[in-house]
Amino acid sequence: MTLPPVFVLPGLLEDAAAFHAVINGLADVAPVRVADLTNSDSIPALARDALEQMPPGPVALAGHSMGGYVALEILRQAPERVARVAFLNTHARPDSPESTENRRRLLALAQHDFQAVINTLLPKLMTAEHVKQSALAGIVTTMALAVGKEAFARQQNAIIGRVDSRPHLAAIRCPALVVAGREDQLMPLEWLEELARGIRGARLVVLEGCGHMAPIEKPREVIAAMREWLTGRSEPMPEFPVEAPPPAS
Repeated sequence: MTLPPVFVLPGLLEDAAAFHAVINGLADVAPVRVADLTNSDSIPALARDALEQMPPGPVALAGHSMGGYVALEILRQAPERVARVAFLNTHARPDSPESTENRRRLLALAQHDFQAVINTLLPKLMTAEHVKQSALAGIVTTMALAVGKEAFARQQNAIIGRVDSRPHLAAIRCPALVVAGREDQLMPLEWLEELARGIRGARLVVLEGCGHMAPIEKPREVIAAMREWLTGRSEPMPEFPVEAPPPAS
């Protein structure tokens, strides 16, 4: 069976480093490519950016956090390009007034102290146990600094302006996976349960002891769920490294 390539849509302040283990863990079943979602300031525009970067033919589309919002938009713009879809730590709701206010506060802070923004976000992104692990916290910090405050502003404005995707979920016909972190402070489990219920036949996987950064916090569990999503069967995984990626040069 020939499997489609996996095309990953990263979240806010993320790059390929967030999916280092996922790329290694899927290498024997499908090639993985990670999109650059740093250059536009609306979800529809980010979806167009992703479509231009996407390999030819239908792909297995995986969106983490903000990337999930972009995945939902791609499914509206070009559903024929998506063979199957995975939503990691994301949901289908629009931004709430409270969330928008918080985002605008962070945008103002970023103008004069971007490191303070990263420090504010870190304890919300991972469990307290994982934040204490310097390698994991270092991945998040290094990614955020690499993406930078200008792209952060564009991404936050895109997130603020996103539409309510819940009315569109019933139109999704491809195999769907939803991965949630039990301790995700940013995306409550009930929101991911709502997303899974809205998509016919979607499989929901809840990761214990996991916050918002499932691909970094629980890489083996994410890979196991994605391998089953890709192949349609549960099987033992080959050994693969899950250590932190080397620092960006």
